[in-house]
Amino acid sequence: MSAVITEERLKIGDVAARSGLSVKTVRYYEEIGLLAPTVERSDSGYRLFTPSVVNRLAFVKRAQSLGLSLSEIREILNISDRGELPCEEVKQHLAMKVEEINHQITALEILKSELQQLLNHWQDHPSNYHEDTTICPNIQGEC
Repeated sequence: MSAVITEERLKIGDVAARSGLSVKTVRYYEEIGLLAPTVERSDSGYRLFTPSVVNRLAFVKRAQSLGLSLSEIREILNISDRGELPCEEVKQHLAMKVEEINHQITALEILKSELQQLLNHWQDHPSNYHEDTTICPNIQGEC
């Protein structure tokens, strides 16, 4: 006589508690396909998760904190679900994020310079402006 050992299944509330996410977030991640191989439905329709879902959700949270979108994370998880190590894909996404951040830094530095110039020449009560066409001459270039 052989004993069948079944892996523990977690209900959504348990998954939420263990992952530090809300039930609503776990439900959403399941709906968009991020949790596919770790979830199944009971006969009564309840979501039942394998314990590995907690590690999967930890990966999702970490990847999001690094700036990856849920779509990018889904691509990475699909590679992992095929039994492949997705590190090369993750590296490519992170390198693109660094490039995006560099562009944002450049744009912010330009904006900061423009704002500082405006403030350096600021007039609280400019004398020659056209009331009917100007709201704030300092930023509309009429000072």
